[in-house]
Amino acid sequence: MVETLGGETMGTRWSARIVSPPSGLPAATGRAIARTLDGVIAEMSHWDRASDISRVNSDSHGGWQSVPPAFAHVLAAALDISGKSKGAFDPTMGRLADLWGFGPSGPRASVPDETDIADALADSGAEAVTLDRERLRVRRTRPVHFDFSGIAKGYAVDALAEALRTLGLTDFLVEIGGELIGEGIKPDGQPWWVALEQPPGVAAPPIRIALHGCAVATSGDYVRGFDTAGRRYAHTLDPRTGSPIAHGVVSVSVVHAECMLADAWATALTVLGPDAGMALATREGLAAHMFVRTGDAISERVSPAFAAMLG
Repeated sequence: MVETLGGETMGTRWSARIVSPPSGLPAATGRAIARTLDGVIAEMSHWDRASDISRVNSDSHGGWQSVPPAFAHVLAAALDISGKSKGAFDPTMGRLADLWGFGPSGPRASVPDETDIADALADSGAEAVTLDRERLRVRRTRPVHFDFSGIAKGYAVDALAEALRTLGLTDFLVEIGGELIGEGIKPDGQPWWVALEQPPGVAAPPIRIALHGCAVATSGDYVRGFDTAGRRYAHTLDPRTGSPIAHGVVSVSVVHAECMLADAWATALTVLGPDAGMALATREGLAAHMFVRTGDAISERVSPAFAAMLG
């Protein structure tokens, strides 16, 4: 029997489809899920003024700040992908995201002033961060603001999966806002089949993949943004320029063993664009699928690893 649980978290919805044992789901299942999600928010939500990320961001002394183990784990992964993508993914662009209306200050309907963009860009950059994982502490050489929006949701999916495993549950499909991980099989012996998220206007049949011990995350320019002066400004910002992307990438999906890494890589490849993004996916052996808009047409591009996965 498959039992479905769900609710709201991190500004979106979560769900868990779990194959229950003959005796039913453990009584602690709901509590474990709530504790896990609340823990991610308490550490990594910059909308929560009491969170660890808000505490670190608000420090103006430039010294070492203590961070919890999960925070350090996520930051280490984010810094690694930032380096491999040459800054296309950057966990320190909190000021930029807020300036463009995609942070705690709330939405906006006009383009920020160029001077303000330059100032926020100057207060960004992963090179300003030193992480000491052994001592669980972080130091910033500039007042950069951490923003884990491009990786925390994927981490939360992984954390939920681990919480279920700890309870002895081995077959499940977990989703938070379109980021998914599948483990084990369904009662009929089938894996967890899911359709890749497609942007509006795509007429082609969706691609279905089997999530069996792996995860998928999608980054899309159609999810959030604002329109002004006849132009659409997507929520995906290029940390290197300080402005929204405008190169035709509509969405990127990445299949990976960890949802946290699938999430971050999907963002990085989206920022890099069709050519540089697919080149990096090829070098890193990433299973990536990309929708690209050229005029009114939308085409698909896939990495060699993704093509091999489909057989």
